[in-house]
Amino acid sequence: MSDTILEMRDITKEFPGVKALDNVNFSVKAGEIHALVGENGAGKSTLMKVLSGVYPTGAYTGDIIYKGEEVHFRDITDSEKLGIVIIHQELALIPLLSIAENVFLGNEEARNGVIDWNATTSCTRELLQKVGLHESPETLITSLGVGKQQLVEIAKALSKDVELLILDEPTASLNETDTEALLDLLLQFKAQGISSILISHKLNEVTQVADAITILRDGATIETLDCRRDEITESRIIQGMVGRDLTHRFPERDADIGEVVFQLKDWTVYHPVHEGRKVIDNVNLTVRQGEVVGISGLMGSGRTELAMSVFGRSYGRHITGTALMHGEPLDLSTIPKAISNGIAYVTEDRKNLGLVLMQDVKNNITLANLNGVSNGMVINEPREVVLTNAYRDKLNIKCSSVLQQTLNLSGGNQQKVVLSKWLFSEPDLLILDEPTRGIDVGAKYEIYSIINQLAAEGKSILIISSELPEILGISDRIYVMNEGRIVGEMQQANASQEKIMACIMQQDPRKEVAEA
Repeated sequence: MSDTILEMRDITKEFPGVKALDNVNFSVKAGEIHALVGENGAGKSTLMKVLSGVYPTGAYTGDIIYKGEEVHFRDITDSEKLGIVIIHQELALIPLLSIAENVFLGNEEARNGVIDWNATTSCTRELLQKVGLHESPETLITSLGVGKQQLVEIAKALSKDVELLILDEPTASLNETDTEALLDLLLQFKAQGISSILISHKLNEVTQVADAITILRDGATIETLDCRRDEITESRIIQGMVGRDLTHRFPERDADIGEVVFQLKDWTVYHPVHEGRKVIDNVNLTVRQGEVVGISGLMGSGRTELAMSVFGRSYGRHITGTALMHGEPLDLSTIPKAISNGIAYVTEDRKNLGLVLMQDVKNNITLANLNGVSNGMVINEPREVVLTNAYRDKLNIKCSSVLQQTLNLSGGNQQKVVLSKWLFSEPDLLILDEPTRGIDVGAKYEIYSIINQLAAEGKSILIISSELPEILGISDRIYVMNEGRIVGEMQQANASQEKIMACIMQQDPRKEVAEA
C-alpha cells in the first residue's frame, strides 16, 4: 500500500492563450482510491488526458513515472497496454451492439484474424459477474439503463487487465442505488489491489470511499489530503477548491410569491413507442409568480418526461389534460408554440440537446429568439453582440469573448449559456431539468444565485433535481413524483429528505397526495 504506482511531476499543458495545467504534481499509491477534485476548468480532465495519452508526449511538459519507470504515451492504446484505463463521463458504448461486442471492441478475442465468439461470450460473462451485472452478453446496450451501461464500461476496462482505473464523474447520471453499487465495486477493486482515480463533484461520495484527495484550482495543485490520517469534511475540501469558505451551500432568498402563473390539470402522457403504456398519469400542479417549485423523485419517476411533454410535446403521444397560463388555456402542440406562449425548458443534457457546441457563445444565446436580434429576415450582428455581451455580464459567463466556441467552455459556463439562451426568449415559466448536473460547488452556488435573482424578478421556475439537498435548499414548494404520478406536495419549511423518501416509497402510489 505504501508503494507509489503513479507519479506525475511538473505537468504543464497549454492551449492557445490558456495555461490549463501549471506545474501540476500528482501521485497515486498502489491499491488506493485517490480522488481528484476541483471546480470546472480546474484542469482535472486535462490532467487525466495527459496521463492516458489523449494528449501525447510532446503536447505537454513534465514527467510521468508509472511503476517506477518513466513512460511516454503516443496515444490511448499505449497507456491501456500498461493497464491504465480511463472511463469518460460520456459513455463510449455503441447502443445497437451487444454487451460482448462493446466489451471487446478494439480488443477482440480472435484467432488468425477471425473473432472467436465463444471465447468472447464466455469472457464477457466472467467480467459481468465480476462487476455484478446479471445480464446476457448478447443483450443490446440500448436495452440497458445508465447504471448498467456504466458497469459495462467497467467490465470493458477489466478486459484490458486494468491496474489503474480512471473514472471521470462516474455517478453523474446515476440514481442513489446505482451510485452505492458503483462505490462498493470500487472498494472491491481496492481489495483486489487495483488503484483508482475518481473525479467527482459529489463530495459526499468522495469522502465515503477515497483514501486520498488531491485538489486542483486554476490548473495548479493546491494540496493533497490523506483521508486515512486526517478527518476530512466537505467544507474543508470546498475551501481548497474555491479558495474561500462557503458557509451556506445555498444563497438565502426572501420569497415574494404572487398569483398562479402556470397550471396543469389532469395531464396524462403515453409512451411514444410502447402503445398503451402510461408514463404521466393525471398530474395536477401549479407554479406561482416568483416561486421556485421543485420536482423530486427517483430516476424513471417521470420527471423529465413531464417537463418535455409540456415543452411543445417533445415527449410522448396521446397527451390529454389542460395547461393554463394566467388562467388562459395554452396551445403546447409544438415547441415553437410553447416558446411563443412563454415556456422555456433547460434540458438535463446540455451538450447534446441544449447547445450547438461547435457554434460560438453568441449564436447559442440567440438561437431560441432570432426575432429578437433580426431586422426582418436578416440578423443584426452588432445588436446581437451587444445583447449577448449583456447576458455574459449578467450571468458571469467566463469566456474570452462571445465569439469563443462553446465547446471550449467549462461545464458550469456552458450551463450559463443555456440559461442565457432561454432567458433571452423572455419566458413566463422556466423549467430547469438537473440544472447543476456535472458542475462543481462554486458554479452551483452561482446557478442558485441566478435562480434566486430570476424569482425575484417575478419569473416562475419549475426545477427538477435528483439531489435531495438541492431540492430542499432552493425550492419554495416541492412536488414528489413516483411512477408518473404526483404522490406528495409540501412546503419547504415542512419538507425533509425523510418525508420525500417516505412519499416515494409508498407501496401504493395512487394514495392521496401527502400533505405537509
